[in-house]
Amino acid sequence: MWQQIYAPLGNIYLSALGAAVPILFFLIALTVLKLQGLVAAVVTLVISAAVSLFLFGMPAEKILSAAVFGIASGLWPIGYIVLMAVWLYKLAVKSGKFEVIRGSIATISEDQRVQVVLIAFCFGGFLEGAAGFGVPIAICAALLVELGFRPVKAAMLCLLANAASGAYGAIGIPVLVGAQQGGVDLADMSLVMIAIVQLSTLFVPTLLVLVLDGFRGVRETWPVLVLIGGLFSGVQSVTLYLLGPELTDIGAPLVSMGALALFMQVWRPRHIYREAGAPPMSDRRWPLKQVIAAWSPFYILTGVILVWSLPAFKGLFAVGGPLADTVLRLAIPHLHLAVQETPPIAAAVRDLPAIWSVALVGAPGTAILISAILTTLLSSRLSLPAAGRQLVQTVAELWRPLAMICLIMAVAYIANFSGASSSIGLGLAETGRLFPLISPVIGWLGVFITGSVVNSNTLFAHLQSVTASQIGISQALLVAANTSGGVMAKLISPQSIAIAAGAVGQVGNESAIMRTTLTYSLALLAYVCVWTFALSFLL
Repeated sequence: MWQQIYAPLGNIYLSALGAAVPILFFLIALTVLKLQGLVAAVVTLVISAAVSLFLFGMPAEKILSAAVFGIASGLWPIGYIVLMAVWLYKLAVKSGKFEVIRGSIATISEDQRVQVVLIAFCFGGFLEGAAGFGVPIAICAALLVELGFRPVKAAMLCLLANAASGAYGAIGIPVLVGAQQGGVDLADMSLVMIAIVQLSTLFVPTLLVLVLDGFRGVRETWPVLVLIGGLFSGVQSVTLYLLGPELTDIGAPLVSMGALALFMQVWRPRHIYREAGAPPMSDRRWPLKQVIAAWSPFYILTGVILVWSLPAFKGLFAVGGPLADTVLRLAIPHLHLAVQETPPIAAAVRDLPAIWSVALVGAPGTAILISAILTTLLSSRLSLPAAGRQLVQTVAELWRPLAMICLIMAVAYIANFSGASSSIGLGLAETGRLFPLISPVIGWLGVFITGSVVNSNTLFAHLQSVTASQIGISQALLVAANTSGGVMAKLISPQSIAIAAGAVGQVGNESAIMRTTLTYSLALLAYVCVWTFALSFLL
C-alpha cells in the first residue's frame, strides 16, 4: 500500500508547479518546439514518470502499472471508438454516397460559412450528444474536408464548435458525474450551467464564421448566426431547466438543423463564400429517397448509439445483469487498491480501484461497429471483404494518433495515481476568496490531462465542492465551473488533437492544429473564469 502525498516539497505551490512540469512541456513541445505529437507524447511520458518517481515518491512498479493501465484505457474504449468512427466515415465515402451528401448540403446552402454552422456546430453537437468520445470531431472534420475546407482549418473549426456541446457529452454524463462526485443537487448544477455555458454558446457560431471569413463574414451571415446561436442555446437551456442534462445535446442540434434548412429556403447571404481551392458545389438536385439513403450511415449510427445509451440496455451489462459476462474486468497488478487517496481530495482515506473494464458488447465502439456492418450490408457498392480491407487501411492510417492517445492516457493515469493532478488542484485552491476566479482552470487542466470532462469531474468535483464550503459560496457554482472550464480544454486536449489530426490526414502535424486552437481555448477559459467570479457574488 502506498499513500499519495500532495505537498512533497513542503509547499503546496512549489509542489503544484513541479507536478505541472509534464503539462507545460507538452504545451511547449507542440506550440513552440513544433514537435510531432507522437514524439512529444513519448518525451512527456518520460518526464511524467520521473516527476512521479523522484518528486512524489511513487514506487516504480506502480508507475509502470499506471502507465500500462492508461495505455490499455487508451486502446479500449477510446481507441476502439475513434477507429470505428473513422472507419464508418470511410465506408460512407467508399459507398459513393458523398456526392449525394454534398448535393444535399448544397441544397441548404453553397456558402461554406453556413456549412460550417450546419456541420461542425449543429451536426457535431448532435453526434456529441449521441456518441461523444471524439466521434463528432472525427466525423465532422472529415466531412468538412470533403466539402472543400483545408484540413487544419477543418480540424480547428470542429474543435472550436465542440465548446458548445462538450459540457453535456453523451446523454449528459459529464454533468451527472459532476453532481454526483461534488455532492450537489443536479437541478442546482443545471441552473448554473445555464448561467455559465449557455451564454458563451450563443456566440460560438459567430466565432466559427469570424475564424473562417472575418468580420465581413459575420456581417453577411448575421441572420443565421442570431437564429442558430439563439435557438441552439435556448433549446439547450430549456432542456436543462425542464428535463436535466441527458437530452441537452440531442434536442437543440436537431431543432437547429431543421430551422437552418428551412431558413435557407427563404434567405441567402449577399455573396457565396468558398474557401480558396474549394471545388464548386454541384447544381444537381437529388431525389429525397437518394438523400435519405446517402445519409443512412449517420442516422443508423444515431439509432444504434441511442439504444446503447438507454439505461435498460446498460443494465444488461451491469454486475448481476444477464450479459455481465461480456464485460471483462481486469485488476491492474501493483495498482488496484494499492494506492490511497487522502483528504481533502477525498472525503476520507480510500483505496483507489484500478480495474480495466473491457465491455465487448456494451462499448460505444461496438455500437459504431454494428452501424458500419449495417451500412455495408445496405449499400450495393460495398461488400464485407471490401469493408474489411477498408478497416485494415484505416488502422494503417490511424496507428500514430492512436498511439499518441495511448501515451497521453499513460501520462494522465500516472499523474492521477501519483497525486500530481491533485497537487495542482490543491495549489490552485489555496487562493481563498479569489478561488472562483481560478476554479475553472482546475477543470481546464483536468481535461487537458485526461481528455475527458467526465474524468476531470471525477478528479476534482469533490475538491471544488469542499473549497466552496470553506469559503462560503455555492457548491453547485464551482462544480459547474469545473465542468465549464473543462469544456474549453477539449479544444486542445492531446486526445482531441490526435483524433482531429487522424481524421483530416494531418498525422504528424498536430502542432499546427494546437497552435490554431490554443488562443481560442485560453480566451474561452478567461471568459468562464471572469464570469464565474462575478457569479460568486450573486449565488
